[in-house]
Amino acid sequence: NGFKCHCMSESHQRQLLLASENPQQFMDYFSEEFRNDFLELLRRRFGTKRVHNNIVYNEYISHREHIHMNATQWETLTDFTKWLGREGLCKVDETPKGWYIQYIDRDPETIRRQQEQERKKKQDLDDEEKTAKFIEQQVRRGLEGKELEKPVYTELNRESEEEKVTFNLNKGASTSIAASSKTSSVLGPNALKMVEGAVKRKESAHSSGQSKEKKKKSALDEIMELEEEKKRTSRRDYWLQPEIIVKIVTKKLGEKYHKKKAVVKEVIDKYTAVVKMIDSGDKLKLDQTHLETVIPAPGKKVMVLNGGYRGNEGILESINEKRFSATIIIDSGPLKGRRVEDIQYEDISKLA
Repeated sequence: NGFKCHCMSESHQRQLLLASENPQQFMDYFSEEFRNDFLELLRRRFGTKRVHNNIVYNEYISHREHIHMNATQWETLTDFTKWLGREGLCKVDETPKGWYIQYIDRDPETIRRQQEQERKKKQDLDDEEKTAKFIEQQVRRGLEGKELEKPVYTELNRESEEEKVTFNLNKGASTSIAASSKTSSVLGPNALKMVEGAVKRKESAHSSGQSKEKKKKSALDEIMELEEEKKRTSRRDYWLQPEIIVKIVTKKLGEKYHKKKAVVKEVIDKYTAVVKMIDSGDKLKLDQTHLETVIPAPGKKVMVLNGGYRGNEGILESINEKRFSATIIIDSGPLKGRRVEDIQYEDISKLA
């Protein structure tokens, strides 16, 4: 024991001598280690969420082998937080409750997926513009050829001064019947039959015109309802669902998990998933940017993760490799049996 203590004391003295000769080198080393460990914890534990800096720091110092801030170039946690903001490593903002930080993920794979999502959003906006133009054309075609009936005004004249002027405010056939009864006394029974036939023809034409108008109106209403339904079911920037199979695409966890498949067991705050590895059974907590969907073989069950059919289960019918899309048949809910074509790979995933 004495020999061990002697060796340790000599080693400790040598370390102190080296530190006294070049203290800046040791401080830079400890500062870099502290920064890397702190950012790695922030990235893996909280992802790109906004979180209070004290929460991250308390979790960091709970590890036994952590580097103390006293050995770094930063005197306080506030100084370190401000430095992270100046260096562009995190988004920082000060509130009455303290400083909040948000990790900035500069991983090339994450940037590529974000660009892909922006491209999809732009494509959806283009589709909405095309639908609006189509509706406008349908309305214009419905209005074409429809002649507007203009009222005809006649001058009110009396044949003699003794004749009284009367107004009948009743609508429809009552006016025609009153007129026919008045003329029947002069023209006889044959004229009465002719007038009644004309009244029936006029009523039938009026009813057929109303039915056509209702038919056109219902078709237009149906288009508008479909458009409103499409807006209500617009795409979202989160897609995780429990019991789907996903693939880990981040390399930061090592080769043990890279490109391996897992089952989503729990979804936290829409953007984070607790997954269970299929081969090893390990459980990991990952952000959706570190995962991607899995497309099974035709005939297998999938779940729709985005778009108008979000949340529906279906059967994969075929795959279009050139368009990176698939055709599925909805297998659950009120839309069961509906065939959906050209649905993108990232909008469906294999069910566990």
